[in-house]
Amino acid sequence: MITQTELMHSKKIITAGKKTTEAKKALIMVHGRGGSAEDILTLSNYLDVREYALIAPQATGSTWYPYSFLMPPAQNEPWLSSALSVLKEVTADVEADSISRENIYFLGFSQGACLTLEFVTRNAGRYGGVVAFTGGLIGDKIYPENYTGNFEGTPVFIGTSNPDPHVPVDRVKESENILKGMGADITVNIYNNMGHTISQDEIDLANTLVFRK
Repeated sequence: MITQTELMHSKKIITAGKKTTEAKKALIMVHGRGGSAEDILTLSNYLDVREYALIAPQATGSTWYPYSFLMPPAQNEPWLSSALSVLKEVTADVEADSISRENIYFLGFSQGACLTLEFVTRNAGRYGGVVAFTGGLIGDKIYPENYTGNFEGTPVFIGTSNPDPHVPVDRVKESENILKGMGADITVNIYNNMGHTISQDEIDLANTLVFRK
């Protein structure tokens, strides 16, 4: 029997770079609201990931959940759970191709950054690294009971604008504290009046702090 959650997001994946069966590292890239897997993959042209397998899931309807990430999580269900399940399945598929978890990296922008941070913090462990371009943990407030595990020094970079029209700086800082308390080696850079975009400085820091590890 097909549940409502299973109807939310089909597991549509776009890939680039090396095949997972040939690469030693993999980068899972998560697009933002209104974006696409193809769009987010173009970021790889600016990142030090030439030897990586690149995997980008596509959200049904180009959005992972319908409302702001600051709404109570229940209001974004069942889409949110479905989106988290997609990332869990993609991660498991990569591991099944003999890429260990400490060589799996994550990157997201905006809604994709929020989803990425939510997924890795609910499933904390030693990953290769995490990059969140403008994002924070999901919910009308932080729900610490949702988060388990230890990042064991996983490098995490979050970049955001002050102000940003969608992601308050306070939520970014709250998220930083949660991840730091769970053992992440986290760096947060806040850019005055950058706007809702990705800057060259963020790209450079992502390469230095995460992908050149």
